[in-house]
Amino acid sequence: MKDEIIIAGFGGQGVLSMGKILAYAALENDLEVTWMPSYGPEQRGGTANVTVILSDEEISSPVLDTYDTAVILNQQSLDKFESKVKPGGVLIYDPYGIHHAPTRTDITIVPVDAMEATIEMGQAKSYNMILLGALLKMRPDVPVEAVVRGLKKALPERHHHLIPANEAAIRKGMDLVKQ
Repeated sequence: MKDEIIIAGFGGQGVLSMGKILAYAALENDLEVTWMPSYGPEQRGGTANVTVILSDEEISSPVLDTYDTAVILNQQSLDKFESKVKPGGVLIYDPYGIHHAPTRTDITIVPVDAMEATIEMGQAKSYNMILLGALLKMRPDVPVEAVVRGLKKALPERHHHLIPANEAAIRKGMDLVKQ
């Protein structure tokens, strides 16, 4: 098993955190992992993406040109990464704020109304966890329980009281995927 993933959006959307939590979850499952963030000098509002590779074998390089899976949170990232999903791959995106939907026919395109679900749940910071849930539904590389353990490692202890809400958001994201 090897899954080469790009998660991309604006800074402040939880892109890097989503990748880090996924990486911790994979480590909890004894998988090989790379986590390579990329972001501009802006902390919030600039573009951000993270490449995560999960594998049951050694990973030779964290640098990728194409991906098995893309999780896209904004139009700029969709424009940049849609063409870089391998044929047969998966592109997960939130249609909120997307003006030109993905058009490829050789990949599985999964729209997830994450912003709408975030508002419905009344938890502004659950957006990235909803999309992480959608990713886990489409690519069950790690179980939700490992992701919850990954949350404990990624979040400062003062935020551990938010873990049940994050788990609920992950499960909500899984439920939003229509296969």
